[in-house]
Amino acid sequence: MEESVREEAVLPSAPGEAEHPALGLANSAVALPGGHMADLLGTPARAERWLTQRDLAPEDTGMAEMCATQLRSLREQVRSLLASRVAGRPALPAAVKAVNDAMTRVPTASLLLWDEKTGPYRATPHPTTAIVEHALAVIAADTADLLTSPDAARLAACASPPCNRFLLKHGRRQWCSTRCGDRARAARAYARRTATE
Repeated sequence: MEESVREEAVLPSAPGEAEHPALGLANSAVALPGGHMADLLGTPARAERWLTQRDLAPEDTGMAEMCATQLRSLREQVRSLLASRVAGRPALPAAVKAVNDAMTRVPTASLLLWDEKTGPYRATPHPTTAIVEHALAVIAADTADLLTSPDAARLAACASPPCNRFLLKHGRRQWCSTRCGDRARAARAYARRTATE
C-alpha cells in the first residue's frame, strides 16, 4: 500500500484531465506495474482531498464513507462510458443512467435570492449537505460534454500496459505520461532484442 501511495504522489495528470474532471475521475484508480493499484478515492479523506484539489468541494467538508462510495461508483460508470467510446461499442445503459441521474440530482436553475444589504440576486444554491451531489453533477455533466464534443475523437486509453488511464491524444502520443511512454518503448526494445536471440 505504501508503494502505491508514493507512486500516486508523483503520477502526473494525463493529457486532458485539466479540462475535463471526468477524465480525472476515471483516472483516479490507477493500475501500476507489479499488480499494484493506487486509488485516489480509497478513503473518505482521500476522496475529499481529490475533490478539494479540483475545486469541487471546500476544505474540511468532513466527507463520510457513503459519499466516497458514491464518487467511486460514478467513477466506474464514467470509466465504462469512456471505454465504450474508445472501443467504438455501445455504452451500457446502466452507465448512461448513472450519469444522467447524477446530473439531475441537484438543482441547476439559478434561483432568485435576496440579501438584506445588497438586494436581489440570482445564484444556484449548493447547500453544504449537497456538496458531493453537486460534485457528482459537475463531473457527470462534464462526462456528457466530453463524450458529445469534438474532444471525443481524441479520447484514448493509455497504450502502456498495465496502465488503465484515459487521455486526450495530442498528435501521435498514445501514453498518459512520460513514465508510461518510457515503459512502452523499453518493452518494445526488449521484445526486439529477445526476438533476434
